[in-house]
Amino acid sequence: MYVFWNLLSLAIAGAGIAFAIHVFRQIMLRDQGDERMQKIALAVQQGGRAFLHAEYKVLAIFVAVVFVLLWLGKEEQYLGWKTAVAFLLGATASGSAGYFGMYCATRAAVRTTQAAKTSLGAALDIAFKSGTVMGMTVVGLGLVGITLLMLIYRDSSTNFANYVLGFSFGASSIALFARVGGGIYTKAADVGGDLVGKVEAGIPEDDPRNPAVIADNVGDNVGDVAGMGADLFESYVGAIISTSIIGWSLVPTGLSPDAQSDALTNLLLYPIVLAAIGIVASFLGTFRVKADDESKLSAALFGGLIAASVFLVLGGAVVTMVMQPRPLMAIGATATASHWSVYLSMVIGLVVGVLIGKVTEYYTSEKMAPAQTIAQQSQTGAATNIIYGLATGMASTWIPTLLLAIAIYLCNALAGMYGICVAAVGMLSTLGISLGVDAYGPVADNAGGLAEMSHQPPEVRKRTDSLDATGNTTAAIGKGFAIGSAALTALALFSAYKVEAAKEAAKVGEVLSLSLDNANVVMGMLIGAMLPFVFSSMAMKAVGKAANAMVEEVRRQFREIPGLKDGTGGEADYARCVAISTQGALRQMAAPGLLAVFAPIAMGMVFGKAAVGGLLGGATVAGVMMALFMANAGGAWDNAKKYIEAGHLGGKGSETHKAAVTGDTVGDPFKDTAGPSINILMKLMTIASLIALPLFA
Repeated sequence: MYVFWNLLSLAIAGAGIAFAIHVFRQIMLRDQGDERMQKIALAVQQGGRAFLHAEYKVLAIFVAVVFVLLWLGKEEQYLGWKTAVAFLLGATASGSAGYFGMYCATRAAVRTTQAAKTSLGAALDIAFKSGTVMGMTVVGLGLVGITLLMLIYRDSSTNFANYVLGFSFGASSIALFARVGGGIYTKAADVGGDLVGKVEAGIPEDDPRNPAVIADNVGDNVGDVAGMGADLFESYVGAIISTSIIGWSLVPTGLSPDAQSDALTNLLLYPIVLAAIGIVASFLGTFRVKADDESKLSAALFGGLIAASVFLVLGGAVVTMVMQPRPLMAIGATATASHWSVYLSMVIGLVVGVLIGKVTEYYTSEKMAPAQTIAQQSQTGAATNIIYGLATGMASTWIPTLLLAIAIYLCNALAGMYGICVAAVGMLSTLGISLGVDAYGPVADNAGGLAEMSHQPPEVRKRTDSLDATGNTTAAIGKGFAIGSAALTALALFSAYKVEAAKEAAKVGEVLSLSLDNANVVMGMLIGAMLPFVFSSMAMKAVGKAANAMVEEVRRQFREIPGLKDGTGGEADYARCVAISTQGALRQMAAPGLLAVFAPIAMGMVFGKAAVGGLLGGATVAGVMMALFMANAGGAWDNAKKYIEAGHLGGKGSETHKAAVTGDTVGDPFKDTAGPSINILMKLMTIASLIALPLFA
């Protein structure tokens, strides 16, 4: 049955990739619009491709160095060629998913603008299909990699899932640099363009006179499409692999050889098969997303996600009945969990993911009280806008935190640590459509920019603005979902670390203690809690430095190019602004990325396994709070500005609007650079610790 379940999952994953390619071809058959639209779209496409090529050249050096180091390790310590090859495959798959998603998004935007000339429904169809390409590519490549490695590395004498963990390490490494680098790129252009264009020059958003406008559109794709795709790719594979690692350690004892083999197969492969069912559910859910009226957009997108969730619940019940995974409640315990308890844990994870998304929507949507109150506070200046935005972000942490805490408590009571891990898989199983709903936003945003820059009729911009407004909400929901899944995935990976660290300690006659009366653990917790703050500081400063250069360049062009500012003369030098964003991102992304990899390794080599356990616990707790706070504060600031731009409280160009733009520029690196990158920081640190465990004192 081991081979059957793997091959079934592999076939479904392959079908997911084939569906993504089919949808991409459908998009490419659509009309690209007039010559001016195509010219602007080509500039965005070339900018995105140039940045990813430059970024991947830098990352290739990092991947090559780590590949060699892993290859030189000992196989009995779960290193050597197997882990090295898995690492290389994970890095390649993550980079490929991000690149293909970005490639599709930059071509879908111009077609969305053209479709908006006819109807809102036609424009939604193309934008959402582009997001679906990203979602299905991520889950397809992720599951193909895992199933192939599980087939090739199969070994009944050892927990070979630890070798497969290299796949997650490769994905996480690429994800962090892609998230940080893409976030720096997009926010340097966005902040620089807004400060000079909107605040100083009074130029509307996406006005072709603004030299930073093309770089801003490129940034939406490299940050919110390629970056988000890489982020959730590594969450997806990390949750699945860590559950398999834990499953090996929780096989019931006292079984006959055949029964033990079946139990091992089911516990190892249950998360993989569940993810495969999720791909089918996501595919079915995409057919639910249709709308021809502005008021139905959010309902259509959310309806697709709910439909996929229902299909997963039904399909998961069938899989659970057939496989019947029954883990020990804890290592060394005698009691086993019911397979229905494991199933309920999956359902809890799925439901909590949806609920966190809705809570995030409440705190960030321009239709809700928090964002509107921030807009009202802007009437007395930027200071009160920023104060209330910070307060809103802080307040937004309590409901998601309680939901996660309750989910962890219930899943642990139902099926122990395996139940918590399965909850993370359940939350991410419908990623094919949930990422599609998220990645639709940047396409809609770019479509609106193209409509403005190519001087389309007002009804076209009105339709793209409707798509964009809904896209802002779905992007905020996606960030909340990503944070929730990151918290559970980090906990699953931490559990895998604890199991393997205890085994390593036992080899030398020690007992691993992670209790709070261990000074090393407390020390590690304090340092771990500090790391998300330092990491966020590095990312925010990186945006500030790159944005400073962008501000000076936009000012220079307004000053030196005759007639640019008032629209009577020369054209903006877009390429120069694209180059500034690219250079700034590549220079500034290295330090935060290396901090995530080497901080836990240095801690372990100096202070030992228990100190690393404390560090990972502290980083996870502080990281979840920081990520929720920054993502929701940034989203609320953004939509408070859009609420004013819709004609409320004085509208565009008013002093209230200028104050809101200032708040939004503070929120931009919060929600699109530092906040999302913390998700990856939590997981990458744990994976690096697991891989480097044999080196720890």
